Amino acid sequence: MKNHELKEKYNPKEFEEKLYKTWEEKGYFKPSMDKTKESYSIMMPPPNVTGKLHMGHALDATIQDFLIRYKRMQGFNTLWLPGTDHAAISTEMKVVQKLREEGRKKSDLTREEFLEKAWEWTKEYGGTIQKQQRKMGCSCDWERSRFTLDEGLSKAVETVFLKLYEKGYIYKGKRMINWCPNCKTSISDAEVEYKEEDSHIWHIKYPIKDSSEYLVVATTRPETMLGDTGVAVNPKDDRFKHLIGKKCILPIMNKEIPIIADPFVDMEFGTGCVKLTPCHDPNDYQAGLKNNLEFVEVFDSNLIMNDLIPEVKGMNAYEARNVIVDMLKDLGFLIKIEDYTHMYFAAFLT
Repeated sequence: MKNHELKEKYNPKEFEEKLYKTWEEKGYFKPSMDKTKESYSIMMPPPNVTGKLHMGHALDATIQDFLIRYKRMQGFNTLWLPGTDHAAISTEMKVVQKLREEGRKKSDLTREEFLEKAWEWTKEYGGTIQKQQRKMGCSCDWERSRFTLDEGLSKAVETVFLKLYEKGYIYKGKRMINWCPNCKTSISDAEVEYKEEDSHIWHIKYPIKDSSEYLVVATTRPETMLGDTGVAVNPKDDRFKHLIGKKCILPIMNKEIPIIADPFVDMEFGTGCVKLTPCHDPNDYQAGLKNNLEFVEVFDSNLIMNDLIPEVKGMNAYEARNVIVDMLKDLGFLIKIEDYTHMYFAAFLT
């Protein structure tokens, strides 16, 4: 083939790796020290070291690459700073999965041994990720690559955290969080997914204090009723307007709790009455804050029942559910049980 003739097909393997190597050797991706040039930099959102890159990473890297190359051609002093993220719980779950494949558990290792396994994973997949980015032609200054657990970065995080704490910008308070009993840690909304479950919905009688009337509350989680501190109805619901501000009796606990009005209640769903367990439901949490309700924790951090009643102390949620349903039957508070498919939150990493 003559030099001026074009091949019918483009084969990037023939020369792109060689060309990229030339770019790196000539320092094309490094910023110059010419202070007369205007600077333009991009800090790469660091991909997690939980495996290999996906199409979303490829799209994101492409957008950043054409921006940095465009500014470089305009004569700016450019820096695209690469890095990788240790990913915390996501990486931990990958390491746990790998141990499981080897027939071992996290509990079989000491803290130091597990951290060593995590570092091995990080080194393996952190390198794989940057090899992929090079294959895509990312024009980063690789000698400046950072990892979120680098000593300098970790120290910076600790220093800033301490300063913000001392100034009162960071403080400890009670909030509704996503808690994983397996990982023993809080998790972000991004690490929570909905799952569908075939279960039941239980209709329970809540007697009105000093009255023959009662409210019917429908719930998919009767085990949480031990932590109920109120019942909510919609303020526009004519069926219950006369009961707003009164008290009802919490079954089993024999405890007086208020009947409140809150527009978050859907009049068309269920019975129109919603039991409020502020410690174990985000809507209930907000209603609890707004109406100054008591906050009662039904479970401990392992999802084991607290000692609110001796009959279920030390049980898990599902064991306690069966006991509580039987108690409601025996006491005459259970009206009916219906089959019901509902969505529940779960930590997708576990």
